[in-house]
Amino acid sequence: MNEQIVSGTVCAALADSVRPLRRAGEFSGVPGCIAEARLLAAQFLQQLEAEWLAALGERTTGDLMLVVSELVTNAERHSHGPYLLELEGTDRQVLVTVYDSSPVLPLRYERDPGRLGGHGMEIVYAVADALTAERVPVGKRVQAVFDLARRRITA
Repeated sequence: MNEQIVSGTVCAALADSVRPLRRAGEFSGVPGCIAEARLLAAQFLQQLEAEWLAALGERTTGDLMLVVSELVTNAERHSHGPYLLELEGTDRQVLVTVYDSSPVLPLRYERDPGRLGGHGMEIVYAVADALTAERVPVGKRVQAVFDLARRRITA
């Protein structure tokens, strides 16, 4: 009987050790929130490297920070309300998700170097490995995916 209990405890501990690292922050949109979101992301990436031994490198870290900046800036600019930043990752993948109260999905314009503004989603689309945007009951969810395993192969 004790073997089953010990075995169950070991299995539970193992399951806990393979759960992705997750961090989230809610931001009101007052001045300074974008900087706070970037700080949360920087701390998350440091923890991901330390605990998951994620091989991010300077370029991927820069791309992740750029995506966080663009997505929270869009949420702040267009939702007129609070927004939520969720970060989730392992040594193989990082998800950057932003929820905001606006149901209007972001637009991705065609490349036009002469256009003033409107380049945020173009940039996110260029640096992330996948990008989705969908309406949810509270507004919308925009999620960028970074495939760290693929980035190691192509680096």
